[in-house]
Order: sequence, then C-alpha cells, then structure tokens
Amino acid sequence: MLQLTNSERAKAGCGPLRTNSALTRAANAHATDMVVHHYFDHNSQDGRSPFDRMKAAGFTGGSMAENIAVGYSSAAAVVDGWMHSEGHRRNILDCGYTMIGIGYDSGQVKPDWGNGSWVQDFGG
Repeated sequence: MLQLTNSERAKAGCGPLRTNSALTRAANAHATDMVVHHYFDHNSQDGRSPFDRMKAAGFTGGSMAENIAVGYSSAAAVVDGWMHSEGHRRNILDCGYTMIGIGYDSGQVKPDWGNGSWVQDFGG
C-alpha cells in the first residue's frame, strides 16, 4: 500500500511518505477495533477521534488525517477506491504530509460486507 500511495503522490508532484511507528500503531489498532466491535467510523466507539488515537500512540506531529475503508480485497483496490473519493484523495495528495501509518485487519466488519479493514493515518 505504501508503494501504491507514494506512486499516486509522485504523479501529483508530492514527495514520498515514510512510515512512522506511532502512526502505524494507531492505524493497526483502529483497523482491528473496527473488526472486533463491528463498526465503521473514524471515531472509535469509546469516543476517541483519529487525532486522539494518533497522539495516544505517541505521534507528536502537528498535522494529521485518516483514511478508512472496508471490504476491499487488495491494497490496489482500496487505493483506487480512495483515489476516486474527494476527501480520501485529498489526504493522499496532501504534500504537507510526510509520514504514514498503515493498518489492516483481514476480519469482517459487518456480515454483509467483504472482509478487510484498512486504515491510513497521515502525519506532517
């Protein structure tokens, strides 16, 4: 997913993202939390926002954003889906973000949706 995301950024003239361990912890935890508790939302069921989760995981940067998706069968499919969604595309192509955490859980969020919970947490 990192390579696919950075490829889209390169087309737009943005520098590549590098992985950040705190953002990765936050993204993985949220992907799993959505599967375990069967919900799909940027806000956790305990009321925490993406920004709360990133800070709690140890991220100290100033700017943050999050992309989430469920039911996609591959990283290529989810990145393509995000690139066709205005808000998600804006996050991916924001040249101010320099770091990313990628989270994935192969479980099912809702019975009528396909497997896979995907999260990108961006920081700058």
